[in-house]
Amino acid sequence: MANIPVSEFTQSSEDSQVTSYKSALVSLAVLYFMIGFITCLNDTLVPFFKKGFDLSYSQSSLVQFYFFLTYGIMSIPAGKIVEKVGYKSGMVRGFMIASLGAALFLPAALLHEYYLFLGALFVIAIGMVLLQVAANPYITILGPAKTASSRLTLIQGVGSIGTTTAPLFGSAFILGPLEHASSEAVHYPYLGISLVLLLIAVAVWKLKLPTLTANHSHTKEARGPFTYRHLRYGVLGLFCYVGAEVSVGTFLTNYIADTLQISENEANTFVAFYWGGMLAGRLIGSVVLKSVAPARLLTALGFASMALIFCSLNTNGYVAIWSMIALGVCNSVMFAIIFSLSVKGLGAATSQASGYLSTAIAGGAIVSYGQGYLIDHYNWSIAFVLPLICYAYITFFGMKGYKPEQTYTA
Repeated sequence: MANIPVSEFTQSSEDSQVTSYKSALVSLAVLYFMIGFITCLNDTLVPFFKKGFDLSYSQSSLVQFYFFLTYGIMSIPAGKIVEKVGYKSGMVRGFMIASLGAALFLPAALLHEYYLFLGALFVIAIGMVLLQVAANPYITILGPAKTASSRLTLIQGVGSIGTTTAPLFGSAFILGPLEHASSEAVHYPYLGISLVLLLIAVAVWKLKLPTLTANHSHTKEARGPFTYRHLRYGVLGLFCYVGAEVSVGTFLTNYIADTLQISENEANTFVAFYWGGMLAGRLIGSVVLKSVAPARLLTALGFASMALIFCSLNTNGYVAIWSMIALGVCNSVMFAIIFSLSVKGLGAATSQASGYLSTAIAGGAIVSYGQGYLIDHYNWSIAFVLPLICYAYITFFGMKGYKPEQTYTA
């Protein structure tokens, strides 16, 4: 299929153009649903393994540490792979690798070894890295640059359906039988996930997706991506965002259980509202971002996030937990805004920049592990200082960090 420039989609006929465009959107929606579902299911695995293997908070947080550390290790290589094989092939390979990782839960469960589960999650994460590195820039160039944040937010809204259903799925099939089952309780759900991922890989492989290439006629291609000020600031911004989102989601079940004095299974159902808030926020945000400057909205949400954490830590009962849950609404559009502002104007460097930005997702590993360590050695109030700092930097990025430098000297 012929390449389609960003500025104009030229195919053999209008009908084939529409069909190809719809196929791309459907495949991206399914992709983001599975990314959201699998990633959020890790939040259920943390309390499950903590109790099943008698772990500390920092030990149980290794679930997130190894999963998100993969982004730091594999994102740049994945960017090169996608650049070589194309967006579609990158997605197919990502689904297949993730399917293999989910299948590895079977031997890990049969041998009842925590490190084998971590290894299986590492393999799943490699697949997730390929998927995101392929999908994020694909979405941003699948239409006008000025609506990239809105478009990415809308597709991520579908992913939020996955993050919302994952805690409910985890409560029913993983945490539900926790009292009378061993680690074998997870291998049946993950074998099912493995099969679904494999079927999706086959379906995407058979789809005819548009092949997109950016129009770089006015781009200084010799310039490296990391020489851009707003990209450098954006990488740290994405590191902070993913770190805050993951750390809050990781320990929200235990935080709610301790605050309300209820079981982990009951507490985990509340987590669905955290991710549900992201779903609602993304659907609303995809509309709002068409008329509101992305940087201005990011700044407002950064301030709101800090206020919510402060409120939660200085109140009790349901006020405390709903304040923390409300962070989901604030988080909803942050990724899309930070990503799109970071790659704006990069032209030929966009693919490489996507690799750098995906590497920053390793913030989910570093911040969540750090928060687990602080919970073990101090208390919840001290531990939540980490995401508070992350939101402070995001606020700065929305105010000033996103702005490109005025001049550049090669």
